[in-house]
Amino acid sequence: MSYAGDITPDEAWKKLKSGAAVLVDVRTEEEWAVIGIPDTRQTDNDPLFIPWVFAGGVPNPDFIMELELQGPEDKNTELLFLCRSGHRSAAAAAVATNLGFTAYNVSEGFEGVPGPDGRRNVNGWKNRGLPTNVGQE
Repeated sequence: MSYAGDITPDEAWKKLKSGAAVLVDVRTEEEWAVIGIPDTRQTDNDPLFIPWVFAGGVPNPDFIMELELQGPEDKNTELLFLCRSGHRSAAAAAVATNLGFTAYNVSEGFEGVPGPDGRRNVNGWKNRGLPTNVGQE
């Protein structure tokens, strides 16, 4: 592991509510639109939306530039990386660490791992009941 560590969605929410962290959602635009996004209105910081890859798994060649432009100027602000299940976000957290940020991976992601029935209803941000825009219009 080449980043600050893996944290659960509940631990991420506590860090966000403390005001010392910023959530970075690295899923695709399609995932944000169809599956939903974390609702961080109860925190002091808006999330950043920077895709790690585009649809079809094509890497985002501008990821580093976008992170440096959108990320906090104070590199002591912790960044919490989130994807669907915690894999892409781990890679993004490693890159952010190399840029000098303190970066964590939200290990369960937004939807979590598939359960025995193949549905993503076992763990993750959404399944733990943390705030989302899912169902809002």
